[in-house]
Amino acid sequence: MKKARIAIFATGGTIVSSGDSATQMTGYSIKGLNVNDLIAAVPQLTDVADIEARQIANIDSSSMKASVWSDLAHAIEEEARRDEVDGIVVTHGTDTLEETAYFLNLLLSTDKPVVLTGAMRPATALSAEGPLNLLNAVRVAASPDACGKGVLIVLNDSIGTARDMTKTHPTNVATFRGPDLGAIGSISGDRIEFIGASAKDHTTKTPFTLEKLDLYLKTHGKLPRVDIVYSHTDDDGVMVKAAVTAGAEGIVHAGTGNGSIHEETEPALFEAAKAGIVIVRASRVHGGAIVEGLERWQQAGFVPSGSLNPQKARVLLQLALTVTKDPTAIDSLFRRL
Repeated sequence: MKKARIAIFATGGTIVSSGDSATQMTGYSIKGLNVNDLIAAVPQLTDVADIEARQIANIDSSSMKASVWSDLAHAIEEEARRDEVDGIVVTHGTDTLEETAYFLNLLLSTDKPVVLTGAMRPATALSAEGPLNLLNAVRVAASPDACGKGVLIVLNDSIGTARDMTKTHPTNVATFRGPDLGAIGSISGDRIEFIGASAKDHTTKTPFTLEKLDLYLKTHGKLPRVDIVYSHTDDDGVMVKAAVTAGAEGIVHAGTGNGSIHEETEPALFEAAKAGIVIVRASRVHGGAIVEGLERWQQAGFVPSGSLNPQKARVLLQLALTVTKDPTAIDSLFRRL
């Protein structure tokens, strides 16, 4: 049986980081390791697939930038168009892995498997899980059953969707979970088992394409500024006003409960909406769907985030603002994607 051909794109992260000892699990950094070192540490990869590798960036994902997203998306689209390439794997730091995955899930125009993976322990750590995560990611990317399921996240023997998986623990290897949907598959021994799929549109079924984004960036230079404002006791709208002053075209309000808004912050959000800034109501609650709240919020054009957490709502709002400024149209995108 012919082996699959898998393209691996590396962006850095814990999976290529080093500590000063085998027991150092925090406070590590990237100290010269790259994608070639990572692949060399997993010789079993060649039993699964023929590998091509490229370094896109080598950064801590806490410092991820949209420019890296653009470079990565272009590299993936280029490889996905090649008939001989069966799937794509991206190695990434876990801090913002879910945001990169969701960005790609909305933008890429391919049914070929695209799988993001990373690690919670540095490469030098006792029981570092990065090598096995990489092997499993390649195995999933090589599986015909992964085709058409959108961008996937594979860590700790679990397979999840880019839309629904989120980082839930700062250090545990079982950090990526879906608060509502959960995993849609697993890797058990040599078996890859899918038990579900996302019901939301993705990849080839979204209104976004890399070509359209390139045209927008050529004119505007960068993605629209969207800020996340986190609600709390004694909130007073100052951060909303700061976002407006900074030039935000959209604001994701991470409210309490069902996207609730502090009475002292509400006027600032109303003023922002009147000025043409799109307001998305998300929540600091880890799960569930944010739906319509007070009637005056709907009348002001505030958009409920549905089951998207604040950081993913920001990604969708950024892309949505490249095609429309209409809150009603953006609300439709949030329901669909």
